[in-house]
Amino acid sequence: MLSRTLLALAASAFAAVPELPARADVLKKMRVVNDYFMAEWPDVGKPIVTNRSRPSNIWTRGVYYEGLMELWRFERDPRLLDYAVRWGEAHKWSLRNFKHPGGGTTHNADDQCAGQTYIELWQIDPRPERIRDIKANIDAMLARSHNTDWWWIDALQMAMPVYAKLGAIVSEREGAEAGQKYFEKMHALYLNTKNEQGGDGLFNSADGLWWRDASFVPPHKTPNGKNCYWSRGNGWVVVALTRTLDALPGTPATAAYRAEYTAMLKTMCDALRKIQRDDGFWNASLADPEHFGGKETTGTALFVAGMAWGVRHGVLNRATYEPVIARAWAAMANEAVHANGFLGYVQGTGKEPKDGQPVTYESKPDFEDYGAGCFLLAGAELCKLLNP
Repeated sequence: MLSRTLLALAASAFAAVPELPARADVLKKMRVVNDYFMAEWPDVGKPIVTNRSRPSNIWTRGVYYEGLMELWRFERDPRLLDYAVRWGEAHKWSLRNFKHPGGGTTHNADDQCAGQTYIELWQIDPRPERIRDIKANIDAMLARSHNTDWWWIDALQMAMPVYAKLGAIVSEREGAEAGQKYFEKMHALYLNTKNEQGGDGLFNSADGLWWRDASFVPPHKTPNGKNCYWSRGNGWVVVALTRTLDALPGTPATAAYRAEYTAMLKTMCDALRKIQRDDGFWNASLADPEHFGGKETTGTALFVAGMAWGVRHGVLNRATYEPVIARAWAAMANEAVHANGFLGYVQGTGKEPKDGQPVTYESKPDFEDYGAGCFLLAGAELCKLLNP
């Protein structure tokens, strides 16, 4: 018979394993974060002014609408859908830099990010204007002879799901051969980023993480001599994989792509779970906690989204990853979300750990939209895991 001491230790160890939250509590946090943002931005077409003025269909806002659409799928609140439709209408369903002054169209994945939501809104109400420009833009990309446009890893999240969504639509409307061209181009761009950018590619298989762009591959190191892996950049890759897998048809022609993206997700999540902070967050600098260490919400949210997706789809082991997810969500929900829905610990825009600092509970980033979007993406995947 176990002694009282052993029983107490066993009970303590069991209690230390974090539990996933109730689905209703997750949705409540999602609502308060989203309501705060919508109240801050009632005019969906209003330019975003920071150091300069930018149109509100840039990538930062595109990421927010990705999260909003996920929340709408749970809530079915017409107010949310109307907010997204008005955004598309305000921009005439077009992209930033869609047409170059000298002819041609943008090749920048950041510009294409808005297309993810345009396509989803077309799927709800298939009005031709909703996908006219994004399809024309990606069709122009298919005609490009090289595959070097995704020279930074953020590009994967901004554009990969667009190709997958359009490929699925074209496959259904025009046949598998026509749709396959989108998947092939997407995969070629992905492989160039992974294996060729920066010399030998931006993915380091030894660590299971990605350098943000060529300027961060060795010999570049943090001041402490470690590899510089940016949290949010790796988060973009994680969510690019899951959102692409969601959109990619499960056919023999796409099997190799699905296998690659699934294997990459597993590799990255295995690396990430080992470097989670004790408080549940991840540092901005993943491999060097002394290089801009501290709580950071956007990378943490994107990792939660990817891990929850992986567990739900049987890609990641439930017993291993649920505690990781639970710690991370509790950290964000309890320590980052203000009572009014403002989101703390959000790193501002940039390309590495030192940018957008300081990152604190009270600090306001230069753009608030993508932080809310990342949080909504995390909450949505957690809700799906809690109620598949």
